[in-house]
Amino acid sequence: MKTALITGATSGFGEAIAYRLAKLNYQLIITGRRRERLSKLKNELINIYKNDVIDLCFDVRDHAACKEAILSLPANFRNIDLLINNAGLAAGASPFNESLTSDFEQMIDTNIKGLLYMTELIIPTMIERKSGHIINISSIAGVEVYPNGHVYCATKHAVNAITKGLRLDLVKYGIRVSSVSPGMAETEFSIVRYHGDTEKASNVYQGIIPLCADDIADSVEFIVTRPKHVCIQDILLTPTQQANTYISNRKN
Repeated sequence: MKTALITGATSGFGEAIAYRLAKLNYQLIITGRRRERLSKLKNELINIYKNDVIDLCFDVRDHAACKEAILSLPANFRNIDLLINNAGLAAGASPFNESLTSDFEQMIDTNIKGLLYMTELIIPTMIERKSGHIINISSIAGVEVYPNGHVYCATKHAVNAITKGLRLDLVKYGIRVSSVSPGMAETEFSIVRYHGDTEKASNVYQGIIPLCADDIADSVEFIVTRPKHVCIQDILLTPTQQANTYISNRKN
C-alpha cells in the first residue's frame, strides 16, 4: 500500500483529494490547522475505505511545527510515496497600493514557504528510495497575472518555478514532479480571500458554472494513475466559460 501526505486537507481541494486517494487505496497523512475538521475527515475516511489514516494538526508556515509533525510519524508512514502540496490561499483582492502587508506575508508564508518546508522534509526518503511523486496545487494565476492579483499571482508563479526546478533536480532519482493549475473553482477560496465576506465571495462566480473540488481530484487521480514511465508535468483546467484569468463569458 502506498502512502500519501496531503497538506490543507480540511476543506476544498485537499479534502476531495483525500477521498479520492483513499478510494485508490492509499494510506493517508492528512494535515491542516483545524483540528476538529481533520478528526472528522480521518474518521470518515477510515469508516468508508478502511484505510490507515493519520491526522497532523499544524500550520505549514511554521517550519519547526512541520519538522516536528514529520518526525512524529510512525515507521510505517515515513516512506511517503506521494506528497500533495495543497495548502494555500489568496488574501485580499485590492489594488497593490490599497492592500495589506499582513495579506502579503500570509500568502508568501503559506503558498511558497510552506510548500518549501514540506518538500524539504519529505524528499530525502524519496531520493534514498529513488522513487516518489510530488504534486503541487498551483493556479492559472501562476500562468498569467490579473488585476488586483499581484502578490497572489506572484506566489503561484513561484510555485510553478519551484515545480519546474524540482523536476530538473529530482529527475535523476526517478522522482516525478507535477502540478495542477485550476482556474475559477468554488470552494472556501473566495470566502478566505474576502476575509469572510460571503456576499463578495458569491459574486466571483456569478453567471459562471465554476470548477468544483472533485474536478481537481479528477486531475490528481489521472496524474497518479499513469504508468511509471509517464510524468504529467502540469494540468491547466478552467470552467468552459473562462478563457483566461480575466476574460469570462458570464450569463445573467
